[in-house]
Amino acid sequence: MTAAVEPFVHPALFYRDAEEYLAGTVPFVRAGLESGEPVAVAVPGDNLRLIEAELGADARAVRLLDMREAGRNPGRIIPGVLRAFADAQETGRRVRIIGEPVWPGRTPAEYPACVQHEALINAAFRGREVTILCPYDTVRLDERILADAYATHPVYIASGSGAERESAAYAPEHIVARYNEPLPSPPDAPAFAFTAQTLSQARHVATAAGARLGLAGTRLEDLALVTAELTTNSVVHGGGSGELRVWTEDGYVLCEVRDKGRLDDPLAGRRPAARDQRGGRGLLLVNLVSDLVRIHSGEEGTTVRCWFAR
Repeated sequence: MTAAVEPFVHPALFYRDAEEYLAGTVPFVRAGLESGEPVAVAVPGDNLRLIEAELGADARAVRLLDMREAGRNPGRIIPGVLRAFADAQETGRRVRIIGEPVWPGRTPAEYPACVQHEALINAAFRGREVTILCPYDTVRLDERILADAYATHPVYIASGSGAERESAAYAPEHIVARYNEPLPSPPDAPAFAFTAQTLSQARHVATAAGARLGLAGTRLEDLALVTAELTTNSVVHGGGSGELRVWTEDGYVLCEVRDKGRLDDPLAGRRPAARDQRGGRGLLLVNLVSDLVRIHSGEEGTTVRCWFAR
């Protein structure tokens, strides 16, 4: 019924154990293969190995991705995993994907970005011949997460039922707005106020702090790139100036840029760039290289905070 109205289909699959997990995912994969549809599975490593073993030889026809790596930063999943796979396929064929962005062990800092991602999938794929099945562990995930799953998926499959039902709680725009929450205040990290004339200095301030706090090599280069993109965005779109902070927390180096601009597009940084597109890649690059990105935007301005594993 959903597919007849909207070609994009986005069910949540609720499961209690490995048996229910395989019963809900493997037939979904095999049905796609039998119909000649391209199929990808992006789930945490333990679940990926379960599906791969159950598929046997059929697994060779499926794109398999460990979501703990490919989707560590939820802001990377739409452009770097889902759209990257769907956009590479021939037009005119439905694409099937299993995507599991929420798993036990996701941190409180990561979860708001996860649930916003699930809500934004609906806008990112509206009108496309794509089905994305999202499994949720009803035993190990808390009730708030499960309630949010009903709000971010137009249909759901209850544990052990196999039947798709319409979600009366579906309200993705509400979820995006609700989790656009102010970020906790950083510790006593000194703020560097920058303008167009001090952009290069801001980058040097960030990399010096990052090196002192334990980043090196590619990770330090990623911090430099993120700092350059965010501070330039602030100058161009955020009122011409901003504040930069770098500090360490829970084994990560964090970089934060605040400005007076207002970010009204929740999909900014989550769309792949068109081949002929000039500019507009700043937030996309930030999402692709960071371990986590959190954004808060409101009347007083926008804050972008990025995590880098040491």
